[in-house]
Amino acid sequence: MAGLIIESIMPGSIAEELEIEPGDRLISVNGNVLRDVIDYNYFTSEDLLILEVEKPDGELWELEVERDEGEPLGLTFPAPAPARCGNKCVFCFVHQLPKGLRKPLYVKDEDYRLSFLYGNYVTLANIKKGDLKRIKEQRLSPLYISVHATDPKVREELLVKQGILPILEVMRELAEARIVMHTQVVLCPGLNDGAIFARTVEDLAAMYPAVASLAVVPVGLTGHRSKLPALRPVDREFAAGFVTEWEGKALALAEKLGEPFLFLADEFYLKARHPFPPLESYGDLPQIENGVGMIPLFLSQAEEVLQDAEHLGQGRVTVVTGESPYRYLAAFLDRLSETTGISAAPVAVRNRLFGGGVTVTGLVSGRDILAALQGVELGEEVLVPDVMIKEGEGMFLDDITLEDLARDLGKPVRVVESTPYGIYLALEEIFGR
Repeated sequence: MAGLIIESIMPGSIAEELEIEPGDRLISVNGNVLRDVIDYNYFTSEDLLILEVEKPDGELWELEVERDEGEPLGLTFPAPAPARCGNKCVFCFVHQLPKGLRKPLYVKDEDYRLSFLYGNYVTLANIKKGDLKRIKEQRLSPLYISVHATDPKVREELLVKQGILPILEVMRELAEARIVMHTQVVLCPGLNDGAIFARTVEDLAAMYPAVASLAVVPVGLTGHRSKLPALRPVDREFAAGFVTEWEGKALALAEKLGEPFLFLADEFYLKARHPFPPLESYGDLPQIENGVGMIPLFLSQAEEVLQDAEHLGQGRVTVVTGESPYRYLAAFLDRLSETTGISAAPVAVRNRLFGGGVTVTGLVSGRDILAALQGVELGEEVLVPDVMIKEGEGMFLDDITLEDLARDLGKPVRVVESTPYGIYLALEEIFGR
């Protein structure tokens, strides 16, 4: 059905004055029928608007709006339902999920709209001419594109899909329309590394600045890969060799282009036990949501927090984390404890739910936290990083809630921002400063 169901109305807004209500359907703006929130944002950019609204009983309203420049209408809408992915990527993380997780986690999306709205990575393997036309006309930029390999044959093998448009053709068309693209490669040893990866870097760098960045992340393998293609993990030896080879090349490429372009995911450095490059080498952190530069940023912020931290008295809290960042968090908490007088004890949670080599903090489950904290002196509270929790729902990946965790531990559980500032602020709140 055409139009968008209105989810909420901002108090005191134009929409409230016009008596538009949640549950009404906004059908069109200036005669343009709305398909999604992107259409809404695009067609409401003018100051003089004609809105066609359908009430729940079928009554149609035509409303004329004249507003000051930039004044919001005050309407919010549900997020668009994602288009489903038709790929069968050999490394797809969704295919490796255990049973019993939240149902939305099993949905594979491949939707350029979500790429524009939320920074989701898409392969564009299912892109249609009409979609490309819309992206160019409405200037849906930036987009986040999973390239994986620019070699067409290798890319089809990785996506397990034939007859797709060569990705470089699609990206060049977008570049001509001034669409900015951030890209990623999920590196699978023996499949798209070596000369294939070198060609990918060269091809994408040649499209700079339309292609603004390239992140390379190691393939993630869980312990649930039965009946899936055998893949070689990125182990310490491979990661060390990769960092040694490509860290210098990334610096040389940055000098050539005038700013950082190629970014190695933090996981490579963690696996290799290799020192991180300085934070400045990550530019404005364009790939931080992709796990690139998070540890260097944490280390930088840790120094700032330690300079400003004050003595807070005596007490104890427990801070849970994944295994990957444990040593960096532990080093910070050790120094923070000396300064504040509060014993902030880190606990690395072994990921038994996913198994395999999954060690990141964001994939830790509630049950694994319970197992890790058995017999541990917890102190006044348990601090949980926000990346472990489903936003707005207070729930872990395995449907364990914060209330469940607090009840079973017999201690208050507090969600904190996954930064040095977030941890220090929690200590101030708990211990009365």
